[in-house]
Amino acid sequence: MIVAGVMSGTSADGINVALVRITDSQSAGRQAHIAGKQRPISRRATNAGLRIKLLGHAEYRYPKNVRGAILEMMNSPAAAVADIARLNFLLGELYAGAVLNTQRKFRRKAGLAGCHGQTIYHQGEASTFLGRKIAATWQTGEGAMIAARLGIPVVSDFRPADMAAGGKGAPLVPFLDYFLYRDKHAGRIAQNIGGIANLTAIPAGSGPEQVIAFDTGPGNMVIDALMQRFFDKPFDFDGKVAASGKVLQPALAEILKQPFFSRRPPKTAGREEFGREFVQEFVRRCGRANKQDMIATATALTATSISQAIKRFVLPKGSFRELIVSGGGTKNRTLFGFLAKEANKLGLKLHLSDEYGIPSEAKEAVAFAVLAYETWHRLPSNVPSCTGAKRPAVLGKISYA
Repeated sequence: MIVAGVMSGTSADGINVALVRITDSQSAGRQAHIAGKQRPISRRATNAGLRIKLLGHAEYRYPKNVRGAILEMMNSPAAAVADIARLNFLLGELYAGAVLNTQRKFRRKAGLAGCHGQTIYHQGEASTFLGRKIAATWQTGEGAMIAARLGIPVVSDFRPADMAAGGKGAPLVPFLDYFLYRDKHAGRIAQNIGGIANLTAIPAGSGPEQVIAFDTGPGNMVIDALMQRFFDKPFDFDGKVAASGKVLQPALAEILKQPFFSRRPPKTAGREEFGREFVQEFVRRCGRANKQDMIATATALTATSISQAIKRFVLPKGSFRELIVSGGGTKNRTLFGFLAKEANKLGLKLHLSDEYGIPSEAKEAVAFAVLAYETWHRLPSNVPSCTGAKRPAVLGKISYA
């Protein structure tokens, strides 16, 4: 089966589409365990039988006005319900268009699509709301609209099922990370740098119940916000602005004292932790420093928070040799250089996910193609040791064409 994976991250810079051929030598007889009222139990303790091949990948920038609207609605008390509803249907149209364009480009037709949607709110930790403890998440982009435009079933809204099972709804990519990077002899850490930075640590010879995964802190999010604020640009192309500044070490040290960085996993983050309020505090901490120095410091914050998270929460769990990096942050040479120095201090060899057959910018889209495939076959694809869920869960909701 060819599955289209669709991903739009916390940076809200655009849409990634991956066309993935998925085959499964264990597909025969897979329905036996879902007959009757049995609760699904994953037969993928080691992803046995699953084979994936990336057929093509494409990226599409959001129109400037659409990105602006998304950013306004994220973590914003002033967001209008009518505008959020309209955005839901608009994004459905944009996601469908991106898949159609990708299919034409690579002359392939998908039979199923998995769409993460655009996160506009994520609160993994329960807090009191109207007298009850509630955790909540919201990924927008109407699955029914995508299915109607593509003429195929669409799996969307993946996170709530994990949260209903007691998890934090994230991270979900560890299902793919374990499949791609598990090794009998080498412990590996898969580090994604999108808007938020998150890692998956896979000890040598481990089963999925031993996998550790969590958000380490900001990825590109703070850098992008400062670039927009000071230079009217959506991101620091090639890390050139950061390279022209110097890191403000006292400010960096103060910022790293914030509670999120020392909180033990499982933990997740979003604009609620590292959005506009955090950026305002960041600028205040930097004082009267020049703009280039602030960009350099934000870039160092991403690399250092990743390094500290690995040192505190991963290395005590076992021996790890490799740090495999993916996501849009790999395009920032200054950030990648900072991270290379940090990896060297930790005794880790740095790699790009491209070396393992999946381009760094395509990995998350591939992940949601794989998750959709599992859901289509009524199989769980969360990793409870990573999300904190009490049980495996079949993720997502299916919209039929």
